[in-house]
Amino acid sequence: MTSQKKTPISEPELVLALQRKDPVILKRLYQMYSGALYGVISRIVTQTEIAEDLLQETFVKIWHSVDSYDSSKGRLFTWMMNIARNLSIDKLRSKDFKNASKNQDIENNVSVIDRENNVSFNPDTLGMKDLIGSLKPDLQKVLELVYFKGYTHVEVSEALELPLGTVKTRIRLAIMELRKNFN
Repeated sequence: MTSQKKTPISEPELVLALQRKDPVILKRLYQMYSGALYGVISRIVTQTEIAEDLLQETFVKIWHSVDSYDSSKGRLFTWMMNIARNLSIDKLRSKDFKNASKNQDIENNVSVIDRENNVSFNPDTLGMKDLIGSLKPDLQKVLELVYFKGYTHVEVSEALELPLGTVKTRIRLAIMELRKNFN
């Protein structure tokens, strides 16, 4: 049995193949991006089953609306990530989701009550938001994504279309600036 290596495909080639409705490309797109998109979805919608359904819905929407993708406005991944994020937020705001959240069985209800009674970290009470607001906008954006929205360095790199090294440098610079306020 020989292992086949998949040849790299450029973003414009990927978009064209999607627009031609090539099912092989959709499978490849799923293999390439499902993990990252699921990460975005699961940060917003914490229920695994619903997050998995939203991932499938995201790829269906990508498939049906790929003609609306405009490369001059950003990368394909960013466009797909926005679709995943928007579908997830729409789900949270939907009536059926809110009603399902209110009607929990007793086992789930106990853990929800426990979480609600615990004190959680709030950066506003420490004045962190104000301190971060004093940084340069490019440093603020990187810190916001990493520390307040839970992005990985790679995800920040993709979202902001910056090299990974630049992201890490900006994080380090921001932390050094913030340390000056504590010394």
